[in-house]
Amino acid sequence: MSPGPALLRHAALAQVSRTPAEVFNNLYLVFLVLGTLVGVVVISYTVYNAYKYRASDPDAEGRYDVEEAPPEEDGDGVARPQVGEIPTGSGKGGGKKLFVSFTISAVIVLGLIVYAYSLFLYVEDTNQLYEGDEGEDPLEIQVVAEQFRFTYVYPDGTTTEELRIPNDRPILVNVTSQDVMHNFGIRELRVKADAIPNQYNEAWFQAEETGTYEAICYELCGVGHSSMRGEEVIVMEPEEFNDWYDSSEAEKAEVSG
Repeated sequence: MSPGPALLRHAALAQVSRTPAEVFNNLYLVFLVLGTLVGVVVISYTVYNAYKYRASDPDAEGRYDVEEAPPEEDGDGVARPQVGEIPTGSGKGGGKKLFVSFTISAVIVLGLIVYAYSLFLYVEDTNQLYEGDEGEDPLEIQVVAEQFRFTYVYPDGTTTEELRIPNDRPILVNVTSQDVMHNFGIRELRVKADAIPNQYNEAWFQAEETGTYEAICYELCGVGHSSMRGEEVIVMEPEEFNDWYDSSEAEKAEVSG
């Protein structure tokens, strides 16, 4: 990774929470608030100018004749824009206002691009899961998609059709497919990854609270695609998960013995 993206990623780490769900929720909130503010300003300014420069002496049909357009200034001394006229920023402070508005708009747009890009770099970088000094290493789970189900393979070889994970621990999934293209996703945890035959795609997430979620296929994968949802994702307390994981290891040992 080049110094530029690395710098942006570390800047993002200082600003946002560590889970992808919180990253995307924060990003959505930022765009929602700024989009609302921009919309209010633009609409208000449009309505204000429509009222300020409204026609003061329309003809009987409610409009000016093109051949007899009103003068550039009415009796109140306010310059009126003409139909087909290209704004030049003329008038008291017009050019300065135009320049300032363009500059502010460009700064806001570029700032949002850099901010969003830094967050995407952070979410996509799985190496940073092993770089921190706090907490455990991520739990690596292989997700295998096939028509029309997901199968989960744990580090000890345990294979299940329901995903059990501990809360407050990063989960690194390696997603692949045995047949056609699928897409593994858990909506509430803000994680998605393409499942492509003979290829592995990494993604990570972290559940803060215990509970049950749905794993859904987001890629049209055949006639049974609609049934490829509702796969249980069970988030457990770490102690409860360890007990389940140890018992599955013991069962495997008994079977192999």
